[in-house]
Amino acid sequence: MNLQETVLIQLRDLILRGEFEPGQRLAEQQLAERLGASRTPVRAALVTLEQEGLVEANETGKFLVRQFTPREVADAIAVRGHLEGMAARLVAEHGVSRQLQLDLQACLDDGDSALAANPLDYESYAAYAVVNDRFHALVLEASGNRALQRAVALNDKLPFAPASAMLPMQGTVALDRDWMLYAHRQHHMLFAALKAGEGARAQALAIEHTEVAQMNMRMALERRSETERVLPAIRLVVGR
Repeated sequence: MNLQETVLIQLRDLILRGEFEPGQRLAEQQLAERLGASRTPVRAALVTLEQEGLVEANETGKFLVRQFTPREVADAIAVRGHLEGMAARLVAEHGVSRQLQLDLQACLDDGDSALAANPLDYESYAAYAVVNDRFHALVLEASGNRALQRAVALNDKLPFAPASAMLPMQGTVALDRDWMLYAHRQHHMLFAALKAGEGARAQALAIEHTEVAQMNMRMALERRSETERVLPAIRLVVGR
């Protein structure tokens, strides 16, 4: 990884961790000093982040942290659902290899184990987040569609769009464990549809799966003070 890529990753992470306020100017020199780099890779990173949608340039060419409306976040989550739905359909129609079956079953088993704790402790939550990401990544990779994979990767750079983005919110109250169990049951149903070659059902399940994330986002916006402790980037979302 070269310096420019490192600066890009670090700056993106700072924004998504809520280190800057929405609308805050991102001064190149200050960022360069903070990241221990020159202004050249910092500016390149800002240009890339503008293309990704995390920052925007004003009329004078200065870069600002972009603010998002709840509708924009909901739209990004919905886009992920439809993209992953397409991936699931392709996997079901192409057939699930023996290795993919083993890998997905391992994810389901590990997820079952992680969610067995009641109440969920931090270790169980962290373990489930890893399993959840892997399950989604396996299905996407198995689709074999590079354009689809790139589209998901780009969409996932937006706040709260990735598969596990809202999981921290699900660990904050006891009721949320029930929603995590429901989401994991959807994984089981999706796996069954994939093995059965039911493309339309697999697609529908993948789209429906994002409704849990949509619900969690609405809950997060209703409980902003609590949410900011676990998801500081919620400050980037303005309004309800």
